[in-house]
Amino acid sequence: MRYRDCPTIEVSQRMSGTVAEAWALVTDIAFPTYCTGELINVHWLDGADGVAVGARFKGTNGGDGSQWETISVITEVEPESRWVWNVLSEGGTYAASWGFEVEPASDGIIVRQWGRLGPGPSGLTPAIEAMPDKEARIVSRRLQDWRVGMEANLQEIAERLSR
Repeated sequence: MRYRDCPTIEVSQRMSGTVAEAWALVTDIAFPTYCTGELINVHWLDGADGVAVGARFKGTNGGDGSQWETISVITEVEPESRWVWNVLSEGGTYAASWGFEVEPASDGIIVRQWGRLGPGPSGLTPAIEAMPDKEARIVSRRLQDWRVGMEANLQEIAERLSR
């Protein structure tokens, strides 16, 4: 597994509730701060107050004894269906892309979250450059960390919708 291939990880869960109820949760950028994961704090930038193409937000993340900040920009919004944001990187590229999707199902809804590494440099870049022979392990571990956080997000959504 190579960083330059922009590996992607996705989790989905079928749950009770309506698309509108789930959409309200997945478009709350602070929602993941209530779950297990690395996002500690997040707030809108430039006067934005909701999910819209071009809106930006700043996140504070933590893990493995360190803390870092990111700036993200929303690139796609399909109301009550899908929204996507890119985590900005140096040089005008992005370090990662993320998305939430909600769709109706015969017995409730399906909520999906995904994340894709790259193509721009990220916090993994120095480690990969220092240990190129361990690139696959570094990338795999990062994707596994993401999986844990995404599964926690979807579990929390399911629990809130079942109340």
